[in-house]
Amino acid sequence: MSKRDYYEVLSVSRTATEAEIKAAYRKLAIQHHPDKNPDNTEAEEKFKEAAEAYSVLSDAQKRAAYDRFGHAAAGAAGGGQGFGFDPGFSNIEDIFDLFGFGDVFGGGRGAAGGARRSTGQRGADLRYDLEITLEEAAAGKEEKLNIPRLETCDECSGKGAEKGSEPENCITCAGSGQTRYQQGFFSVMRTCPNCSGRGQIIRNPCKKCGGAGRVEKEKVLEVKIPAGVETGSRLRVSGEGEAGVNGGGAGDLFVVIHVAEHEIFERQGANLYSAVPITFAQAALGAEINVKTLDGEEELKIPAGTQTGTVFRIKSKGMPALGGRGKGDLFVATTLITPKTLTKEQRKLLEQLAEIEDVEFQDQSFIDKVRNIFG
Repeated sequence: MSKRDYYEVLSVSRTATEAEIKAAYRKLAIQHHPDKNPDNTEAEEKFKEAAEAYSVLSDAQKRAAYDRFGHAAAGAAGGGQGFGFDPGFSNIEDIFDLFGFGDVFGGGRGAAGGARRSTGQRGADLRYDLEITLEEAAAGKEEKLNIPRLETCDECSGKGAEKGSEPENCITCAGSGQTRYQQGFFSVMRTCPNCSGRGQIIRNPCKKCGGAGRVEKEKVLEVKIPAGVETGSRLRVSGEGEAGVNGGGAGDLFVVIHVAEHEIFERQGANLYSAVPITFAQAALGAEINVKTLDGEEELKIPAGTQTGTVFRIKSKGMPALGGRGKGDLFVATTLITPKTLTKEQRKLLEQLAEIEDVEFQDQSFIDKVRNIFG
């Protein structure tokens, strides 16, 4: 039975480039592959025909001979299968490997296709929750933290094997850490059950780490808390997490800040809010009082006639902005104090005030009357 022209098989012109030939073959190989067409003899034949055509046209010397002598070039090449093509792709992943797509169906090749050793595994990140006061959040501080973590075993240098011995490549996965399972059209990669993905078997485990390559230790770290942090702020300390496995890098340490509630101040962003109690006399007559700030005490002028709930702003007495971009403000709300018990003198003065509250004044304002009563 005469063979079809190879260019016709791939549906390309005789001047097709190498890239066009590859693309045409890839399309036909996927379409007619036996994995995709089980028990389909016609598809299998088309798959082999396309593979034969590609094996010739993808090789510059074979293509030149074919262009000159056609199928007769087979005899010059040594008979048998003509140009010696190999249509024996075991599964569809081999087709993708041919074009540089070897990881499409789940990772590197197994032992038969050139084993790829498993790479090191990065260590886990760690989290440390740190509670600080509002004053510490405002000023910043350096804190010493005791961090329990897994570190590389110094006895075996992380190999997990006793001194004088070395880990051996796993025979199940040939050191790749993965095994391949064929499920119909797809090839699925799974963690090797024999070595648990390490790619190696330890015959003589290190006595200190038991073959794990890591041991639990506690390390004291000094962490700088910048001024202006708030609850939820997260500080990253690179490389201070757990040690990696098989030479993998260490994870990171994340310090999560929690600022404790303050008995006086409430925080909203960079601003602080508080309340200050004042007497009726101070509210009515005006006064100068001292209010607490994070830096100490600040003098605040209360004007005459101040109502309860009046809010005063003290600039730059709030929290510093994270990164050093200025400071917020302190907002102070006044709260009028009503005494629960009165002395005789206080009662007498308030009774005098009550007598004049409903009187219409002609020559003096109400506030002047109050000043006279309270001296």
